[in-house]
Amino acid sequence: MPYLFTHFKEKITPDGEQVYFGISRDGLTWEEVNNGNPILCAELGEKGCRDITIIRLHTGGFVILTTDLCIVYHMDENYNVDWKKINSSGSKCLRMWKTDDLVHFSEEKLIHMGRDDFGCLWAPEIFFDEENEEYIVHWGSTVAEDNFTHMSIYCATTKDFVTFSEPKLFFTKNNEILDSHLTKIGNTYHLFYKNSNCPPMNMHATADNPYGPFTHDADFEAYMDSFGNAGAYEGPTSYILPDGRWCLMLDFFGCEKEKMGYVPFISETPGVAKFVRSADVVHFPYGFKHGGVIEITEEEYNRLKNHTF
Repeated sequence: MPYLFTHFKEKITPDGEQVYFGISRDGLTWEEVNNGNPILCAELGEKGCRDITIIRLHTGGFVILTTDLCIVYHMDENYNVDWKKINSSGSKCLRMWKTDDLVHFSEEKLIHMGRDDFGCLWAPEIFFDEENEEYIVHWGSTVAEDNFTHMSIYCATTKDFVTFSEPKLFFTKNNEILDSHLTKIGNTYHLFYKNSNCPPMNMHATADNPYGPFTHDADFEAYMDSFGNAGAYEGPTSYILPDGRWCLMLDFFGCEKEKMGYVPFISETPGVAKFVRSADVVHFPYGFKHGGVIEITEEEYNRLKNHTF
């Protein structure tokens, strides 16, 4: 059961904020694709790709979405960034590619999500709603109504990634939230997200339909709170390992530049959010940054391993 990890690298040069691929046979030992060089490079909008997500379409083929942003272009001479300005005036679009085989791609496209009052659209993810046979695209954004001071999760639906519904509020709290990851195990929908404050850490909630209402998981919060640097994790993504365990990946950004990357938290039982930080069981060839994981076939794994982009 091989896997594909779509991600970026957080470097202080623009080539880091592009689309990279990692592949793995066991979901824990990862190898670089294309000799660790970008698979796709942005040419439109902000000319950068962050927060990469991918989904296999139920009709065949794949869609890749990214945040339309390159932080490097917003750094001053001391590498400082005005995050508030980016949140309020960043790109109102998401970046998209389509592919049938993971090695040949459509033309890059910017998708305007239907509202000019959004701030920057952060960290898109895609969830397939089987009941309605449509895709829920969800992301984090601030809005002009509150002077771009409060980030919540918004969503739009699509059946074909050509036309999208009007965006609506998907999930919000009194404090700012970001980096939503939605997955279904059995009959339960699991939502992972990041509190930016009060307290700053990853959270977990569950519901019996994809739009909630979601029930907060206090035990997961207590576990994350046991880490002295819980706020240094973000970008959740999860998948089932070949041995049946549930792997939650959290992007650990609170360390030295260009050595940042994901850390696995593993639960023995899918759907039971009793995770244990398991950094010693994973290997990355470099710092994998905010991305998403899907299962791929042996044929797709070998194609990616042997293809030169």
